[in-house]
Amino acid sequence: MAGRWRDPHWALSALSVPLMMGTVSGARGTSTGLHITPLFAASGVNQTPMADCRTVCGLNVSDRCVFIRTNPDCHSSGGFLDYLEGIFCHFPSNLLPLAVTLYVFWLLYLFLILGVTASKFFCPNLSAISTTLKLSHNVAGVTFLAFGNGAPDIFSAMVAFSDPRTASLAIGALFGAGVLVTTVVAGGITILRPFMAASRPFLRDIAFYMVAVFLTFTALYRGRVTLVWALGYLGLYVFYVVTVIVCTWIYQWQRSQSLVYSMPGTPEMLPDSEDDKLSSNTSSYDYGDEYRPLFLYQETTVQILAGALNPLDYRKWRNQSVSWRLLKVFKLPVEFLLLLTVPVVDPDKDDRNWKRPLNCLQLVLSPLVVVLTLQSGTYGVYEIGGLLPVWAVVVIVGTALASVTFFATSNSEPPRLHWLFAFLGFFTSALWINAAATEVVNILRSLGIVFRLSNTVLGLTLLAWGNSIGDAFSDFTLARQGYPRMAFSACFGGIIFNILVGVGLGCLLQIVRSHAEVKR
Repeated sequence: MAGRWRDPHWALSALSVPLMMGTVSGARGTSTGLHITPLFAASGVNQTPMADCRTVCGLNVSDRCVFIRTNPDCHSSGGFLDYLEGIFCHFPSNLLPLAVTLYVFWLLYLFLILGVTASKFFCPNLSAISTTLKLSHNVAGVTFLAFGNGAPDIFSAMVAFSDPRTASLAIGALFGAGVLVTTVVAGGITILRPFMAASRPFLRDIAFYMVAVFLTFTALYRGRVTLVWALGYLGLYVFYVVTVIVCTWIYQWQRSQSLVYSMPGTPEMLPDSEDDKLSSNTSSYDYGDEYRPLFLYQETTVQILAGALNPLDYRKWRNQSVSWRLLKVFKLPVEFLLLLTVPVVDPDKDDRNWKRPLNCLQLVLSPLVVVLTLQSGTYGVYEIGGLLPVWAVVVIVGTALASVTFFATSNSEPPRLHWLFAFLGFFTSALWINAAATEVVNILRSLGIVFRLSNTVLGLTLLAWGNSIGDAFSDFTLARQGYPRMAFSACFGGIIFNILVGVGLGCLLQIVRSHAEVKR
């Protein structure tokens, strides 16, 4: 520390900040001057002054880089890249539009990463976990599957609540997504496939959504979220799950009673699931059987690994449009990286998606991804006893476990404990989503500082739109396939989960970490 004080360049950079703030405040007046706030709320002798980072655009071009690097308000609490330093220190001022354009494209690609990870890796593992735990469809729909569909929103909210400067970003994103889904998406479903909505489930979801919105407005009016308030959000969601289960049980009981007392000679109604199975069996044909070889042969380990790591289906590629192919080209790097690091268990397949060489490789790479993405790699580089970093220990243990699994299993039959790979894939994909959501929040905050926009506006627009694109496409697809009621119910059930769990869990984790209330 003493060496740093003797360095004249470091001393000049440290002294330039208060001189710069004084110059700006004197030149621009009180209306546009810097807003100085103490870094610590407690009264002390030596408090570090902290200026609002949004005032950086009002400074001279030569002073912006020093201001960004020395002002604590401009530092991100997480993430792998420093976007503000990239804009103001590595790009010349005349290339600021180019930097913003590159950030916007990177933001769109991060939204693509969120969608691919959630749809192809996170949700299938959640479905496999619910099947392994033998949960009913109703319980799985309002818990695991709702968590899978709302994963980008939930993780973005948790990341935003972890920093008091971006808490309003989370509130704005959840409200913006709710408004978009209940208006544009729900209206689009009714236009694509008009239907008669079920009255009782619709009124139930509307009532719970209005209560969730009222709680959030009350929290915003109070200006803070306490521990009791956060637990109240989660408790309300548990009550919603119980209500859905009880209502479904009552409906099934009434339906069974009506079938028992039905008139003789009238055909009994089949359950909805059986109707769907009959209709699907009579109107569809599995064309994949035509592509199966006439003579089965045993693939080698190298062939199995190469086929499992190939994210491109050539038969599907030939039959798709140019726009689909272009989007697939952008998805290929992400899908290959996720296939390499995230195991996926599929209970609907005969082999449950067991790929012995790939799964053994994932036993090494998946824990490595977990320790390198958790808290932006802070725990991964920590040295145990000053000898080995955590990531090296994880690689050693994972290699030993992968070797035992490889020699104790075969390529043709999945092992008895293969279901554990679903939990490993769940945690790994969740951390991939969390890492991408952290970068999304940091980019949006940087763009808000450049354009002097509030976090609430960014949450209501860009973050809400980006996280809701996947839900919109999936709901529209369900409606086109003839399931408009299911898609319409998913609109309201999903946003109830996002608001209650997003605000409740995000605030609860921040309160536990900081031992203080979350303030807007």
